[in-house]
Amino acid sequence: MTQSTAAAPNPWRDLTDPRRAVTVDDLEAGLKEPVFENLRIPEELGPVTITIDDHKIKRFAFTQDDYGAWYLRGESPFDGARIGHPALLGNDLVQLFTTRYRASKTVGFHTEEQIWFDSPVKLGERVTLSGQYVEAYERRGQGYVVMEAQATAEDGRSIVRHRGVEILRTVPGLIAGRGSSKTTERSVTGEVADCARRIEKAGSDVAVGDVLTPLTKVFTAEQTAVFSRIGEYVRNTHNDLQIAKKGKLPTLIVQGQQEYGAAAELMARVFGAAWFTKGWLKMKFINTLQVFDPVSFSGVVTAVGTLADGVRVVELEVWARRASDAKLTAVGWASCRLPA
Repeated sequence: MTQSTAAAPNPWRDLTDPRRAVTVDDLEAGLKEPVFENLRIPEELGPVTITIDDHKIKRFAFTQDDYGAWYLRGESPFDGARIGHPALLGNDLVQLFTTRYRASKTVGFHTEEQIWFDSPVKLGERVTLSGQYVEAYERRGQGYVVMEAQATAEDGRSIVRHRGVEILRTVPGLIAGRGSSKTTERSVTGEVADCARRIEKAGSDVAVGDVLTPLTKVFTAEQTAVFSRIGEYVRNTHNDLQIAKKGKLPTLIVQGQQEYGAAAELMARVFGAAWFTKGWLKMKFINTLQVFDPVSFSGVVTAVGTLADGVRVVELEVWARRASDAKLTAVGWASCRLPA
């Protein structure tokens, strides 16, 4: 069904090996139906070992339209190594549940994503992905499940740690827009003062109230389909128009994790190398984003502190705003520790 550290001496770059389609009729045979009633808490997901090869990095660069030198030319501050984008492994971790459940039968809704960035992943590394369903609950007629997962390098170091919340099966078009930027955490409005200073990077003078220069993206149908595993023959509301229509959606929608990747890109631009080792980003997805609808990512500095060892800690509110109606599609919170 999937690859593990014991079964794959030469791991493929994805959760599953699409080359099996030559000899296997049903690539998801033996997996469970992705419905709330089939959940087991706790339930192990994976492990799967994958290779961070040139194609995986370039493919992610295409889906995110992010062709930075660190990722494609090996000019990173980490000994000059060529590294992967900060959220390169995010969707792999989100999709770990498909090692137990039929991916193409899933019509879910990703509601929350949280990643701790511990170290950059380097070209050529073998990485093991493992996770667990740790909690399940029902709210407003929907069944939610919480996953905790991690990506670990071959040398044992942590690359990223993930915690996500998903509605396992729903009708996306009927619940779209039910989310709110007001949560038990501080509210994120995406509103900033006209006189606020705009910054590209968090320099030594970074201050509360500074606003991040927006990063604008237009996720095309091709980019969204590739991001959402069309290369593994997985069908969903992000890469199959018929499935999107059945989900009461007018067209394909961008995966929340793809938006998260753009927000992580913005944070990497602002904080540089520190983001890959001391960054944290949590986002809630509150409205759908259709393919081809321009969306901008920004944030505002809410706190700047200094620890006893001189390390500075910058905290922010972040958000994504779609162009079609100026509504927020995602809101969140971030922090990064900067060297003294």
